[in-house]
Amino acid sequence: MQTNLAGFIKDTPEGREAEAILRKCVHCGFCTATCPTYQLLGDELDGPRGRIYLIKQVLEGQKATARTRLHLDRCLTCRACETTCPSGVEYGRLADIGRYVVEQQVPRTGSDRVLRGALREFVPRTGLFGSAMSLGRVFKPLLPRALSAKVPAAAAAGVWPAPRHARRMLVLAGCVQPAMRPSINAATARVLDVLGISLIEAAGAGCCGAVRFHLQDHDGGRADARRNVDAWWPEIAAGRVEAIVVTASGCGVQVKDYAHLLKDDPAYAAKAARVAGLARDPAEIVAAGAERLKAVLAQRAVTRPRQRIAFQSPCSLQHGQRIRGVVEGLLEAAGYELAAVADAHLCCGSAGTYSILQPELSGRLRANKLAALTAKGAERIASANIGCIEHLSGATELPIQHWIELIDEKITDDVRKSG
Repeated sequence: MQTNLAGFIKDTPEGREAEAILRKCVHCGFCTATCPTYQLLGDELDGPRGRIYLIKQVLEGQKATARTRLHLDRCLTCRACETTCPSGVEYGRLADIGRYVVEQQVPRTGSDRVLRGALREFVPRTGLFGSAMSLGRVFKPLLPRALSAKVPAAAAAGVWPAPRHARRMLVLAGCVQPAMRPSINAATARVLDVLGISLIEAAGAGCCGAVRFHLQDHDGGRADARRNVDAWWPEIAAGRVEAIVVTASGCGVQVKDYAHLLKDDPAYAAKAARVAGLARDPAEIVAAGAERLKAVLAQRAVTRPRQRIAFQSPCSLQHGQRIRGVVEGLLEAAGYELAAVADAHLCCGSAGTYSILQPELSGRLRANKLAALTAKGAERIASANIGCIEHLSGATELPIQHWIELIDEKITDDVRKSG
């Protein structure tokens, strides 16, 4: 694609990156076949090809409008289009650049501005979010139905094994997961413990930065990344840890992108690259220890009927991190029966804050996803991302858990119950 970027962005780092991405696009249209919003709305401007065209226009000097912003707002940034694209167009990065520019040209007003500002400042603050969640549980019967559905019941994390192995890994606590599902990281610690790995949290680490960054607070998102780098660096520099485990796949995409986010920061570029290189999804760690896992399962598995599980593969896992089929294999190895899921590549509609900002589209996508997940008689649903888990849980009676919790049930059931 030919480009002629406007002077305001042409010679900036963002402009050079955007131009390189735009030049890869040949407008073949393969991306529209896997775009959730294009499938729902049938509008070329609500598909990747149309949005790329809109971004190109703005970067070439055409003034953005509220309509431009709307079409970009409707994008889930699920990155299914990147998986489909034969030319390797990095649409997600282009969308971040385009949205930021459009935001400057067409500022938010009224309730939209207030809501987005609240999400940027509230969600990433772990303590504040946790306090609000506690209050929400107390007053849940009085809350509006839509809000009440987003407040899960309190659940104990269970035992977190004390560090005892030579192999040690850090784990990201995150911002919302500690308050909503503390059992996920604790289950990960127990599973890795039986695989000979001690999992530790570093004080001071928090939100990965995705919430702020994808709400066009790029400076705030980078500040969150720097804080995490600082929190993890003593353990990394001393050579005491071999990986950083990120149990929420959406956060995993962000942490693995730290090298790119901080590449122009001379004080952090090298450290961020090191952190990004160490970041791992738990599926990568557990799969690497698959033989030991099988041995542990054979020795310690609790005998119970074979359950039928539907796995909802988050977009951040399959499209963002390009991890496909690994979790399914681990669940089968643990003795679960996997139910087939139609259109497994499509987004569930969670997409970070999307379910709050675009509730109508998000709800339609959730209904479609739940229909696919339950079509083959699944007794439970597994996922790999806290956002997807809570989004889907609000509309079904089926239990939904992180897949690592299901592995934990099989090999450490006695420990889990004691917690």
